[in-house]
Amino acid sequence: MNKPLRRIAIFCGLLVLTLLIRDNWLQYVQADELKEDEHNRRVAIERYASPRGDIIVDGKAITGHATTEGDFKYKRTYKDGAMWAPVTGYVSQAYGATQIEAIDDGILTGNDDRLFFRNTLDMITGRKREGGNVVTTLNSAAQKAAYDGLKKQGGKGAVVAIEPSTGKILSMASYPSYDPTSVAGSDDAAGEAWNKLQKKNNPDDPMLNRALREVYPPGSTFKVLTAAAALEHGLYDSADEKTDSPLPWTMPGTTTELPNEGDLPCENASLREALRVSCNTVFGKVGSDLGNDEMLETAKKFGFTEEQFVPVRSSASVFSDDMNRSQTALSAIGQYNTAATPLQMAMVTSAIANNGTLMKPYMVDELQAPNLDTIEKTDPEEMSKPLSADNAQILQDMMETVVEKGTGTNARIDGVTVGGKTGTAQHGVDNKENPYAWFISYAKGEDGSSPVAVAVVVEDENAVRDDISGGGLAAPIAKNVMEAVLESKK
Repeated sequence: MNKPLRRIAIFCGLLVLTLLIRDNWLQYVQADELKEDEHNRRVAIERYASPRGDIIVDGKAITGHATTEGDFKYKRTYKDGAMWAPVTGYVSQAYGATQIEAIDDGILTGNDDRLFFRNTLDMITGRKREGGNVVTTLNSAAQKAAYDGLKKQGGKGAVVAIEPSTGKILSMASYPSYDPTSVAGSDDAAGEAWNKLQKKNNPDDPMLNRALREVYPPGSTFKVLTAAAALEHGLYDSADEKTDSPLPWTMPGTTTELPNEGDLPCENASLREALRVSCNTVFGKVGSDLGNDEMLETAKKFGFTEEQFVPVRSSASVFSDDMNRSQTALSAIGQYNTAATPLQMAMVTSAIANNGTLMKPYMVDELQAPNLDTIEKTDPEEMSKPLSADNAQILQDMMETVVEKGTGTNARIDGVTVGGKTGTAQHGVDNKENPYAWFISYAKGEDGSSPVAVAVVVEDENAVRDDISGGGLAAPIAKNVMEAVLESKK
């Protein structure tokens, strides 16, 4: 071979080698990156080429599918979409996916690695790929009671209900809400719906999951945690001993007296009486006497300061670590900068109802293959022990007094033992905004166990300020949710 031909041959060989290297780089090194690239339309087309699996509540699908024109053959549909949106999230041909739809996307589309052998068999037999199912812990009757109650109230708000013995989430409602079906497609109608739902165009922010992502001042509902701290740290040993609580009481380091909401019998009141009528002075002084460190320790045991994953992420609830005694006093009654999600306050109530043991909250019971075989099952898991069984039972007795003859009588259920605590949380500059109405509660079955613990928060910007109370606005919703769970257990 002459010299010019040899050079050409070497050059062509180098080109072939470069091509092979580039081809292998694309197929093996960059394969996953290209597959997941949002601009790779083939991936999107494949994603919507077959129906997704379903999200299941009480054995029935709350999701479905519809055929569409164009490259994307199927789109997601939802039954009672607005009611279930805080649970499902959405999956959209144009805007991606959120919440369960996003977290368990692999199962729902059939692309999860755990379905590899089934998918391989389907490829050999020519059978179309199918998505699996996500089975939730939700109770449809409790969810309807929660959503309908919030809707009837007409403001904004959220409800979370938990089964204390397992941590199963039975209800998670947020209002106002939206129908995920409206944004599921990629046509002009989906685009218009999307734009209308954005916060800049809709101040009510219907796509915000208030049950998990909004943190509110918990107001007087936080006093049950302060009572738990007092019992756990030995400041007081029982519900009925007198507390060292002068009236009026001036916060340490200030000349400011901490006021009660009205002329209440709070001077040296017992913890039971102070919780029954909701004494700020008693629980403010308890928090101040315990100090920031001991209050923070108890709050953390209940889940404060950390995000929760159920599996959808919940914002971290706030209790500060650098407060003086006066600030700690305000935080101990659910004010200052203390803030909690509805999920967090349901967790607090759940731990008390479960005799001091806090179970990790979750709302996905199992993942199923397309043939309904179980791929993964969630086992209940203990998260912490915020208080002893003895102290939990003392606190239960106190909360039951609140419902029997205190501020929570609107939550009474005939023939059922109910414990609860109201809260009216101030907010805004100089507390000028309408307060948030809270109610936390649990119901006991005939065997003494508690099948449900509930937290309700209501924001009503249009209500008359003096008419806003946890007992008046939030307790009736909690009652309906508890009744729905109790009825479903029969």
